[in-house]
Amino acid sequence: MGKNSGWGYMGFFSRLFQPRPDGLQTNSDWSRLPDTDASELVLFDDEASKLMAQFDIDAAIVTHERWLPWLGEVLQGARDERLRPEVVADDGCSELGQWLHGSGRTALGHYPAFDMLLRRHRYFHQQAAALITHAEAGDILMAQQAHKACQHASRQVVLLLKELQKGLLRTRRPVLGR
Repeated sequence: MGKNSGWGYMGFFSRLFQPRPDGLQTNSDWSRLPDTDASELVLFDDEASKLMAQFDIDAAIVTHERWLPWLGEVLQGARDERLRPEVVADDGCSELGQWLHGSGRTALGHYPAFDMLLRRHRYFHQQAAALITHAEAGDILMAQQAHKACQHASRQVVLLLKELQKGLLRTRRPVLGR
């Protein structure tokens, strides 16, 4: 999409990362934008530094993006004992999933888009497990459909992570006198 397409992709996701004014967790209806005019993720400097120290978003993106080639190999008939459907279906089996269910939830669970990120990541793992199951059963058409769903969900996960990272980096201010 072009810069002036009217959709405002980055502004859209930036608005999703605003905390609730009352500090409570967001409800499960993540399909609506929050009622705010703010357009940036706002974390205090010490919170942003703590989060960046706990989790390297670049590394998470790289490790998450490794899934698609592995799944592509399964689609082509390769078998990997590490990619068992019952294991892959658990979104906590990956490094990103462990962070999302642990310190990521603690640090960012109060942002409306966190639940969207968590759900997209969970959906990715559900579709990856379906792809493996269908490929092992020889149902290539269904495996291909699951692979397309994985690709789409993966792009969304990466986009949300990058937007989160941009918001965190915006909060890092130089310390005077250094």
